Amino acid sequence: MWCIGTITGEYLANMEDVLDVYSAPAAAGVVRLCFDERPCQLLDHVLTPLPPKPNATQKEHQEYVRKGVCNVLLAYNIDTGQRHLQVTTTKNKGDYARFMDWLVQTHYPEAAKIQLVQDNYSTHTYGAFYEHLPLETARYLRHTLEFHYTPKHGSWLNMAEIEFAALSRQCLAQRIATQQRLEQEALAWQAKRNAAATKVNWSFTTKKARDKLKNRYAELTKKTDETKLSDH
Repeated sequence: MWCIGTITGEYLANMEDVLDVYSAPAAAGVVRLCFDERPCQLLDHVLTPLPPKPNATQKEHQEYVRKGVCNVLLAYNIDTGQRHLQVTTTKNKGDYARFMDWLVQTHYPEAAKIQLVQDNYSTHTYGAFYEHLPLETARYLRHTLEFHYTPKHGSWLNMAEIEFAALSRQCLAQRIATQQRLEQEALAWQAKRNAAATKVNWSFTTKKARDKLKNRYAELTKKTDETKLSDH
């Protein structure tokens, strides 16, 4: 879903930065990842569902019971078609920092640089590493991870959003009552998708952005010119 929002110079700069990461050729020693996280509501049945019969689906009552919320963190490798996820009880700086430490140390310990596309959520900062990890670990992550932020209202630019859409359709479109079961279902989904090395076919480039949004670019340029004239 496209939600462009207000076009500013910062918006265009961040958008083109992310698109340039996507369009650049793969480089030796450089890993390109997209990251996102989102809460998932845990729901249980009020009445036990009726098992499916031949040529019919399972029947379940429309009422449900809320069992709380957990958080899914997901990183997607745009070059290898692999995704790495964890499920946590909370969604805070500590969870983010520990996930990134696990991601780098477990899956990419030899990477010279990791380009990380993510949104500008307040917990997604280098500071989170220093607040929740040992100093040398935080320093290592700061030098290894190169952040590339999507613009505000620009989550559609993050390939991890596409992975979450697939996760929601293929795995979470059911009532799951516990964090443990949600984690089991999500990891099974991950294993199947990784085995197939499913990749996102991304075709939107900076060139296409400038063409599709040419009126927005022109509006911003006009404002800039008007500002210069008023300054004189």
